[in-house]
Amino acid sequence: MTLPEYITFDCYGTLTDFDLAPATLQILQSRLDEADTGAFLSEFEKIRFEEVLGEYRPYREVLHRSLERAMDQFGLDYTDEDGDALVSAVPTFGPFPDVPPALERIRPHCKLVIISNTEDDLIAANVEKIGVPFHCVITAEQARAYKPTPAAFHYVLETLGTDKENILHVAQGFNYDIMPAHDLDWKRVWINRRNQPGNLAYGPYDELLDLSGLPGLIGV
Repeated sequence: MTLPEYITFDCYGTLTDFDLAPATLQILQSRLDEADTGAFLSEFEKIRFEEVLGEYRPYREVLHRSLERAMDQFGLDYTDEDGDALVSAVPTFGPFPDVPPALERIRPHCKLVIISNTEDDLIAANVEKIGVPFHCVITAEQARAYKPTPAAFHYVLETLGTDKENILHVAQGFNYDIMPAHDLDWKRVWINRRNQPGNLAYGPYDELLDLSGLPGLIGV
C-alpha cells in the first residue's frame, strides 16, 4: 500500500472503546424488563443511525431524541435527565489498548485526523485520553453534517485542502464509514472489532481486527 499523506480515523468504536449500552441500561435500570434489553439496545442503535441522516442537529440532541424515541416504543416515560445522563457518558470513554502504540508508530509518517459524529467539547476528553497528537479533529459540529452523509466527507477534503487520493480512511462502523467512503471512492481500512461479516459489494477494502496491524499494512 502506498503511504498516504493523511489517515482519517473514526473515533467512537474505532479508536475509543465507545459503548453506550452499559450507560443506557444504568439510566433505565428497573424501568426496562430484562427480557426486552437486547431488543431495546438494538432499536436504540438503529434509531441513532436514522437520526443522523436528517437535518443537522447537535449530537446532544441526537442522543436525547434517539433515547426518547426508543423509550417511547417500549412504553417507557422519558425525561430530559435521562438524555443528559447519556450525554455525560460520552466523554468518559478511553482508547482501546492497541490504539496509542499504533498511532505513535504511524504519526511520524502520516498526518493523523479524526472525523467524528460528535461535538467539539464532547470529544475533547476522549482525544485527551488517547494521548497522541492529531493533525486535526473534525466533528459533525464543524461540518454541520454527520457521517454517512456525503457532506461530512466533502467537508473533510475542504478542511484539509486535499484530494481523496491522499487519504486513507480507517473505521469500525461499516454503515457509517466504510459504505459511504466506498461510494465516494476513498481508500479504506475496516477495523472489524466485532468480528462481523463484511460486504464485498463495498470493496475492495482492507480488513483488520484492531489497529495493531495498521502500521504493517501501510509499511511503517
